[in-house]
Amino acid sequence: MADSVAQLAAFLSIIGTLPVSLLYPMPDSIIVAAQPHTVAPLEMFSVSTQIDGSTGSNRAQGGVRQIQADNDVDAIKAWLARFLDKQTTFDSYRKEAERLLLWSTLQLGKALSSLTHEDWLVYQMFLRDPKPVSRWVAAEGRKYPRTHPGWRPFAGPLSASSQRQAAVILNTLFSWLVTAGYLAGNPLALSRERRRKTAPRVTRYLDDDMWHEVKMTVDALPRETPREREHYLRLRWLVSLCYVCGLRISEITNNTMGGFFRRRDRDGEERWWLEVLGKGDKLRIVPATDELMVELARYRRELGYQPFPVPNESTPLLLPIGGNPRPMSRGGVHEIFKVLFAKTADRLSNRGSEHAPAAAHVAQASAHWLRHTAGSHMANNDVDLRHVRDNLGHESISTTNTYLHSSDDARHVQTEEKHRIRW
Repeated sequence: MADSVAQLAAFLSIIGTLPVSLLYPMPDSIIVAAQPHTVAPLEMFSVSTQIDGSTGSNRAQGGVRQIQADNDVDAIKAWLARFLDKQTTFDSYRKEAERLLLWSTLQLGKALSSLTHEDWLVYQMFLRDPKPVSRWVAAEGRKYPRTHPGWRPFAGPLSASSQRQAAVILNTLFSWLVTAGYLAGNPLALSRERRRKTAPRVTRYLDDDMWHEVKMTVDALPRETPREREHYLRLRWLVSLCYVCGLRISEITNNTMGGFFRRRDRDGEERWWLEVLGKGDKLRIVPATDELMVELARYRRELGYQPFPVPNESTPLLLPIGGNPRPMSRGGVHEIFKVLFAKTADRLSNRGSEHAPAAAHVAQASAHWLRHTAGSHMANNDVDLRHVRDNLGHESISTTNTYLHSSDDARHVQTEEKHRIRW
């Protein structure tokens, strides 16, 4: 028993904060299980053998099974284990699989592996308004820890976009379980919707006036003490990084300053670039403009670093206050932006009722809005759309483009000339 616990502890140290019980069955003496037939997170969920999926009506019969799972919970764990190195994806996929499993067993009284196409249609209606609220929705929409008795799988009804996202994820789950030989068929396959047309324009971004107000909020921060100055320069660097490079928050928290490098262009000029490992484990290089490198040097000097990074430097792109050389969490970065946009909204509100619409718009903003803002501003300032695409990493760079450095150089020149933060 001691050896088993030690092995579990060692595995936990490898995968970080992810509960070991979510991946592999744990000894009864060290797992805290919920009472059967109550709403609980996946790692603590308990269900009777009659509806645990071991005899599900959609279970594959015969053939070679590619996973060892004999029930629905273990099958979901096997699917989730593929995403352990992608925390954002893992959290999103676990949430949707968990919701469907709980609804299937507690609301419908059926195993997940017994669900039919008709059941899926009912579940889609449920997502629009999860009831009874006391069972499914967290009190006051709060986000409780997964171990808290007040935890619930929903914060409220899902928006249309969240419903579509749930369908995409669950279709991926069922398709994989069919391929793995666990299920006979995919109940979602009969109702796959056509891909929704791209919206004609992005609305979750800041126009020029609102963008100016956000920068004014940054510049209004106090900087008398060393700690205030560090707060100011860190926020200024973070905003610059998001806007100039159009990075996702996950790309900021997962990449390091060792990604900066210089390369000589065809005219003999040395130019800075930032190599980013982004969504889908795709590498791209983003122009690091002169403005950006000035902000980076100011931020690094404040922390006692040399002005510019060296190759393979492990310093995170953004550091906690105090200079502790560890990456910030995604939640921490989101909180920084939440405060920034709230302060900007307050400043606008204090100017009078005529500024209320702008204040309300900024108050809704999130960190990802800066990425949309960067893309919108680049496109509207006549940056070649191919360069915008490659800067934001919307599509992978083709093999041919890896040889066309002149195309990259032209992208750098245009980004440098036409896309400026203008503090």
